[in-house]
Amino acid sequence: MLRVLIADDEPLARRALRRLLEPHADVDCIGEADSLARTIDLVVRERPDLVLLDIEMNDGDGFKLFAAIPSPPRVIFVTAFAEYAVDAFEVEAVDYLLKPVAQARFDAALERARRLVPLPDRDGGMIELRAPARIVRARPADILAVRAEGDFSHVHFADQSPLMILRSIGQFEAELPAPPFLRLGRSIIVNCDRVRGLETRSRDETRLLLQGLAEPIGLGRAAAARLKQALAARRG
Repeated sequence: MLRVLIADDEPLARRALRRLLEPHADVDCIGEADSLARTIDLVVRERPDLVLLDIEMNDGDGFKLFAAIPSPPRVIFVTAFAEYAVDAFEVEAVDYLLKPVAQARFDAALERARRLVPLPDRDGGMIELRAPARIVRARPADILAVRAEGDFSHVHFADQSPLMILRSIGQFEAELPAPPFLRLGRSIIVNCDRVRGLETRSRDETRLLLQGLAEPIGLGRAAAARLKQALAARRG
């Protein structure tokens, strides 16, 4: 789950950014700041992964965030002023968006942020996966999903073919940390930190999009409802 803070002194601008975030199920908007001072306070207390940051605010410019905090989070600048673009990239901003921001342009910037923000290693250890011809050691945080097939399970990782492992899905459920892992039914466990979105195809079919997985995973009605409920609870 990508934890995002919105920082802009204009209520309409904050509302617009909220709407741009809505399609992204893997994003948790942890709060809003209407001033630079409030932004600094929330960054220190809440430690967001990403800040959507205005530049010209009522009590100072957004660049002062970098001077106020030794290790600031990743930042996407969202501003009405084009002249600060060079300064933004000097502080290694993820992106620089000009208002009003189109959804497609925002989505591209957010995807860039996902690649730059490391997922937390919640488990801290490794698990051993016995494939037919080899043994693989993996961090739980790197697993996207586990799908059952008889006594075997297919373990999905980003940007590679799934591994067939001689272990039941029940054994995976007992070993993987929850959260972020959630069993959605008899045949699938999902890493909720890796959920990129859900596409409703029909009343009985929803497609699950995971970061790093090219092909969506089909979910039935009950599994999709359980996942939506879990993601909503995580957002608070």
